[in-house]
Amino acid sequence: MATVDECRTALHDLAAKLAANAEARGHLDLDRTLACRLTDLETAFHGRITGGLLTDIADGDDPKAKIALITTSDDLIELINGRLDITRAIASRQISIKANPFDLLKLRKLL
Repeated sequence: MATVDECRTALHDLAAKLAANAEARGHLDLDRTLACRLTDLETAFHGRITGGLLTDIADGDDPKAKIALITTSDDLIELINGRLDITRAIASRQISIKANPFDLLKLRKLL
């Protein structure tokens, strides 16, 4: 099981990767709050996806978040490091994403 600090670092690494690739991807018209809930650690993080970037990452849940990623700490680390395929993880229910279907289509551009 990954630690809370490892998960926090992984989310900040993801934010840095998205920022580095933002220009190549083009502008993503999406501005939504995000909650990342880790079931095995019983903790959460929240932030904001705006213009293809992940910003304002902080500890704690955002129950009103428009997008919620629910998974375990190990699966989050594997996903961010590229060792877990998001499509397979969703199909096998390792990861659950709660979002508006139109937002999910836009999020695919980030992956």
